[in-house]
Amino acid sequence: MRSGFLAGFFFLVLWVPSEAWPGCSLMFDQALKMSGDFGRVLSKAQNGVPSAQFQVGLAYETGNGTQQNYGEAVRWYRKAAESGDPSAQNNLGGLYSKGLGVESSDSEAMKWYLRAAVNGHLAAENNAGFMYAAGRGVARDDVNAVGWFRKSAERGYAPAQVNLAVMYLSGRGVPADGKEAAKWYRKAATSNSPEAELNLGLMYFHGTGVRQDLPEAIKWFRRAADQGVPAAENELAFAYERGRGVPRDLEAALKWYRAAAEHGLPEAIQNLSALQSRARTQSSPDSSSTLVTNVPVQGPR
Repeated sequence: MRSGFLAGFFFLVLWVPSEAWPGCSLMFDQALKMSGDFGRVLSKAQNGVPSAQFQVGLAYETGNGTQQNYGEAVRWYRKAAESGDPSAQNNLGGLYSKGLGVESSDSEAMKWYLRAAVNGHLAAENNAGFMYAAGRGVARDDVNAVGWFRKSAERGYAPAQVNLAVMYLSGRGVPADGKEAAKWYRKAATSNSPEAELNLGLMYFHGTGVRQDLPEAIKWFRRAADQGVPAAENELAFAYERGRGVPRDLEAALKWYRAAAEHGLPEAIQNLSALQSRARTQSSPDSSSTLVTNVPVQGPR
């Protein structure tokens, strides 16, 4: 049975190097390019240059240029953060949130996110919004969450655009408005946000907030699937299996179910097994077998 809901993605986005899906758009802020840079940057950091202190903290957090050491990352981020560097403030909040190099504390994380956010740091604005929406380190406050998401979203930060869309879709902190949700998903999707591409595809597939348009849904599913999003791969496979928005093509369906299954999506594993079984018995692909779809909900990073 197909699910009738859209994915809700709340992002805790850290200003760190990019990682693979699932998750969010993780950004590299002036990363060290090679290990040979570390000594020069460390010398500047020791001389009290906040931007260099941030760089040293980032190097220790990521292991880029030196051996990974979260305790040292906290120490150097704190030096830069206390001097007012917003990127260091945001990343220090992230380490408190995850309990890396320091005892986990949502209240400390929120303190540093807010310090960076009031300085206009895009990821920190989004992170502060997430903490308000999740009630972590602060009382849950959807109105404040929307306010921070909107600040970041209006300046083009795709994860915040996705989160603002989620708030409009679910009616949290704002009146429920599918058209507004679709608008913000579309903005993020044009920045190649895989989460937005998947959700925008679902909106077009189900006609939620937009006129139902199966070929348009397939376009967005494909863009997300090409970025390795398991739920999008599963949706694309379903479309090929049933001929929804594309010509029916069981080979293509098998390909995309297999891709999603290899990414560990349980629904795709079931769907792949069911389709392979029907193919072996030469039964109709429109038989009563149940197709399982389930879009993962993204929690904090």
